[in-house]
Amino acid sequence: MSQAVSHPPLVFDLLSLKAAQDSHSLYHRLRAQEPIHWSPQLQGWLLTRHADISNALRDPRMVAGPMTGQFERLPEAARKQLLPLRDAVNMWMGHTTHEGHLRFQSLLKRYFTPRTVDNLRPRIQSITDALLDAAAAKGGSIDLVQELAIPLPSSVIAEMLGVPLTDEYMLQRWSRDLTAIFSAFDVPQLLRSQKSVMEMMNYMRDALAQHRRAPSENILEVFVRAQAEGLVSEEEILSNCVLLLFAGHETTARLISKGMWLLFQHPEQLAKLREDASLIPQAVEEVLRYGDVVGFITRLTVAPVELGGQAMQQYQMVYLALAAANRDPEVFAEPDRFDINRKPSKHVAFGFGSFYCLGAALARLEAQVFFETLLRRFPHVRPAPGTQPTWEPRLPLNRELRALPVEL
Repeated sequence: MSQAVSHPPLVFDLLSLKAAQDSHSLYHRLRAQEPIHWSPQLQGWLLTRHADISNALRDPRMVAGPMTGQFERLPEAARKQLLPLRDAVNMWMGHTTHEGHLRFQSLLKRYFTPRTVDNLRPRIQSITDALLDAAAAKGGSIDLVQELAIPLPSSVIAEMLGVPLTDEYMLQRWSRDLTAIFSAFDVPQLLRSQKSVMEMMNYMRDALAQHRRAPSENILEVFVRAQAEGLVSEEEILSNCVLLLFAGHETTARLISKGMWLLFQHPEQLAKLREDASLIPQAVEEVLRYGDVVGFITRLTVAPVELGGQAMQQYQMVYLALAAANRDPEVFAEPDRFDINRKPSKHVAFGFGSFYCLGAALARLEAQVFFETLLRRFPHVRPAPGTQPTWEPRLPLNRELRALPVEL
């Protein structure tokens, strides 16, 4: 199909700092004026309605492995330089073929069972307590992002992969580089991403060799058994361990840090949590809905698609703005109001269907344990006087909380 345009296209600047700092004003305009918007800047479609995004998540003609399509748009010289990165990404769960995704999902479901996740609660509690002990011992102010929100899920996923974390800075550097793969497709940045991916694969290669010498019941053991069954290759194991090491802490760190910032911004909601810890699970869901924890995900059309009256051609990029869907007034009353009493919540922060995030239950558990423990042990936690949070633009249409100074 070809794109039918009967009037001058609307122009929205999706790559500006202003759009990153106030994405929801732009999302509301898009949703009202052109909810399925062709962006020349992104060279793809941007969807902002909950219904359209839900349909796209179900549509088999929109696949979740769009990185190949992105690489193909680069100049030939750049494609050759980035071939190792492309090969690694194309083995990631969610970025392979649909069949490949289901194969890895079925393997990891052997590990991410409700019982396994709940059995991690004592260890998550222990790590949380240790981090808070260290923070309290410092006295004065601490950076909640760097000293609590990132180390907690980083430590958990590293232990699940059999690699107790000894160099948090290294993982943070790798994570920043990998984040670029999902945002601006800039060749110099992608080359840095490639370097980090190769470093991570070598790191996991050593961990996998150590695991074979001394096996234990963790995610690596699931992969090793699957390899013995002929279900995965060694390189697929390493590539997906890189993905898990990155994705297993990034979203949860944002959930914790943005959640705390939102509670500081809404002191009446924070007061409710201090009075009633049973509201914490609902509060976590509201942070997931309201807090842009996952800004958008991408899809690639592998066949012509007509959606909402717009004709999408084969092999076009589609950006699903989950953050916009989570504030769609057709689904959420007063969508721009942060309300921890809101229920039920039909947010799509973790997607749904066959591409629902396998780590969703773990992320929820880590956030719930963190907020319960922090508010129980330090009920008067507050922003450090005379300080401001540090934000970093994450184009397009998002920003990352890099520092949040607090007093316990």
